Amino acid sequence: MNTPFPDLVQFRVEPARDGLIHLVFDMPERSMNVFSNAAIHELGRFSAWLKTSDVRGVVIRSGKASAFCAGADLGELGAAYDMIMAAPADDRHEVAFDHFFPLSKAIRALETAGKPVAIAIAGLALGGGCELALGGHYRVLADAPNAALGLPESLVGLLPGGGGTQRLPRLVGIDAALPILLAAARLSGQAAIDAGLVHQLVEPGTEVAAAEVWLLSDAASTVQPWDQPAFSPPSSDDISRRIVVAREQSLGETHGHEPAPLAILDCIEQGLPLPFDQAIRTEMEIFAHLIQRPEARDMIRTLFHGKVDYERAMRKQTLSTAVMEATSALLTELDFAMEQAPLALAAAGFRKAGFTAAHVQTAIADGYWLDGDESDRRRLEALTALEPLIASSHRFIPKLDLAEQRMVDYAVVTHGGFPAYLGGPIAFARSRPT
Repeated sequence: MNTPFPDLVQFRVEPARDGLIHLVFDMPERSMNVFSNAAIHELGRFSAWLKTSDVRGVVIRSGKASAFCAGADLGELGAAYDMIMAAPADDRHEVAFDHFFPLSKAIRALETAGKPVAIAIAGLALGGGCELALGGHYRVLADAPNAALGLPESLVGLLPGGGGTQRLPRLVGIDAALPILLAAARLSGQAAIDAGLVHQLVEPGTEVAAAEVWLLSDAASTVQPWDQPAFSPPSSDDISRRIVVAREQSLGETHGHEPAPLAILDCIEQGLPLPFDQAIRTEMEIFAHLIQRPEARDMIRTLFHGKVDYERAMRKQTLSTAVMEATSALLTELDFAMEQAPLALAAAGFRKAGFTAAHVQTAIADGYWLDGDESDRRRLEALTALEPLIASSHRFIPKLDLAEQRMVDYAVVTHGGFPAYLGGPIAFARSRPT
């Protein structure tokens, strides 16, 4: 090989046998690989370099024992939300699109660089890590419980924006893709083979060697299935029929409170009939609208940061008295509110023991609960019942730092049935006037 390797920090390039190289994802000073902005832009630089290099093929693997890649850097996502919302309203969509599209561009450049790319997966490949794996031409998975692929973005109010909503259904079909995209199902072992998600299942520790064997074989390909001239997606009518059923099911489960599942279905319905380069732009157009909504910000804040902090404090027995007192008080206020307006709060996604199907079942209104106004009788009834809880939350805010506020919200969401899409009582109180 005569082409000098690119200078990378989040990744490194290592020479291998017979003209092959390894691209090793190994973020410095991190126990787990995630897709930070720095890692995304390095992947883009590597993909551009690969196209003009003289290498025979690439194995992408992790340098961490913990996982292949756990997905996005959720801390950076929160900062990106603030950056987008600080822009003038007319510019926010373009700002969001330009900020988040580089990952999709980098993976697309990788799979069209004219070199075969094999992915060796020995741990979790989630979110952007799974999307990177889908951008390889061949996937080798270690046969171990901790080696799995998944797209859990819907759990934090988002959709896979690195091409995941487009590659996955093209690869495994709509029916097999929906549980992964909507319910955050993970596939490992034989299930990943059966679904067509990976090509080879091997003993742990042999995945890199197996990837190299494929790269050096006559079977090695540089063209994805969706770029083959013979590839034909389902018809628009067939796609729409399947999406209608999935949309009705999603609305029945979420009552229209969570926009992410519906946005994912929009990505499939609108993107799958298109040529791939148009499809990933369509996916990002939808993502750029979704990221401007507050649900993802609040769900990341509570279900990720709050969960991590709360579970760490519980494990170390360092949960502060202030957090325990606030949690207890707000759980009491929440229980009282749900006694006052069970039907209205059930319709808004609140859950408690004793709520029956009749409580939960409600007509689906246009739009989302957060977007309604006080002319909606049931919404007004719910907000009126929540007023004491909102007031109590405002009283606790000055007594708790941000990490403690997130822990309280996580505890009340987990133990009190407060809906995650609202972030928890403190997050919701911050969105309401005092």
